[in-house]
Amino acid sequence: MILLDTTVLVYATGLDHPFRGPCRDLVAAIAEGGVRATTTVEAIQEFVHVRSRRRERGEAAEIGSAYADLLAPLLAPGEEDLRAGLALFGRSPGLGAFDAVLAATGLNAGVTALVSADAAFAAVPGLAHVLPDQAGVAALLPA
Repeated sequence: MILLDTTVLVYATGLDHPFRGPCRDLVAAIAEGGVRATTTVEAIQEFVHVRSRRRERGEAAEIGSAYADLLAPLLAPGEEDLRAGLALFGRSPGLGAFDAVLAATGLNAGVTALVSADAAFAAVPGLAHVLPDQAGVAALLPA
């Protein structure tokens, strides 16, 4: 099971960007059942927030709901994840608080990789970080 960061959701539905195609390919593979993936409620909430700044709120909510369906069951960070994330945040200057909790949640859930455009995840010990570029996504897709 892989864990998707908000960046993957944003690029998959966003404007032209080098990560857009690979993110769309990854989302399509998940929809087809070739890749198992999830995210957190918080990541979808962040996606809807970002999307609604540039698009209509109702559309952002609909896409967020579709992502929730596609990626269910969602990971639900608990107190243990929060505490581990805060410890990670304290010792990782390049990692934001949201990302630190996401990384800790993924580690505690035993995900095989975290896919994100945020390179700071690469510094998290024990977490396999995959950039959502052509090569990174190709490595996740079934042969």
